[in-house]
Amino acid sequence: MRQIAFREALREALNEEMRRDDRVFLMGEEVAEYNGAYKVSQGMLAEFGPKRVIDTPIAELGFAAIGVGAAQNGLRPVVEFMTWNFAVLALDQILNTASKMLAMSGGQIGCPIVFRGPNGSAGQLGAQHSTAFESLYANIPGIKVVSPSNGYDAKGLLKQAIRYEEDPVIFMESEVMYGEKSEIPADEYYIPIGKADVKKQGRDVTIVSYNKMMKVALGAAAELEKEGISAEVIDLRSIRPLDWQAILESVKKTNRLVIVEEQWPMCSVSSEIAYRIQKEGFDYLDAPIRRITCADAPMHYAPNLVNAYLPDVPRTIKLVKDVMYMKK
Repeated sequence: MRQIAFREALREALNEEMRRDDRVFLMGEEVAEYNGAYKVSQGMLAEFGPKRVIDTPIAELGFAAIGVGAAQNGLRPVVEFMTWNFAVLALDQILNTASKMLAMSGGQIGCPIVFRGPNGSAGQLGAQHSTAFESLYANIPGIKVVSPSNGYDAKGLLKQAIRYEEDPVIFMESEVMYGEKSEIPADEYYIPIGKADVKKQGRDVTIVSYNKMMKVALGAAAELEKEGISAEVIDLRSIRPLDWQAILESVKKTNRLVIVEEQWPMCSVSSEIAYRIQKEGFDYLDAPIRRITCADAPMHYAPNLVNAYLPDVPRTIKLVKDVMYMKK
């Protein structure tokens, strides 16, 4: 095992799959000459050349369309967006072409493409650079949505997406995690998309999260442990398909569920989880399902408003105590 940064884990996944299959290529803004806006693609231009590591203009709709066309003609593109906030410009290609072509062509034309880049907030970047998009893309049939919380999962899931997935994959990272290190094995590995992971075993309450909000979930679990409350923490890893069965099995044991996510509350990932678990596991619940999301508003620049906007450990602990009917 080696300790390597999140960005290095992604780079290893890209390098390994591009060496294995010459149909795989990377394209996006600043991925080549600049070595990537977040240095994920550092050194890749030198190894693979400008035909497989391709700098694009600042034109998300245009280069997303090139990637979609290439995928439909037998290649396996990886398209990097500098941020998913900018990818709204490419939504027409993702929604109207990539996600629908297999159905519209009667199964004749697939679209094995990976769209990846940083998602959600990264501090004081203002409202136009701080939206988390998992729930928006998870609402689209025909695509898969991946949102890893650490380098180990990110590498295995990205390799899976590039090598094995025939559907478009939306791969959502976090800008604030690129420098964080994880234990990564030297041997090759893949992680199936659609399987959640129990990061911490527990008996009293289930806490579900994904992406960088896993820090909040695990942080709350650690603090609760000091008070004798044993929280089981589940990392979704994949948003579509959603492994709600893993959550249900945990709730059967703990009888309580708290969800932590960086989404707007309306029509969020937690909304779908709450529906599924109350439908399939109502008799196992000893308390209403509770959740903490970001504020139902654009995220502003001021640091006090950033802190108020995002879920945190104290409010998560409060929700856990609420579902356990504990005095404050």
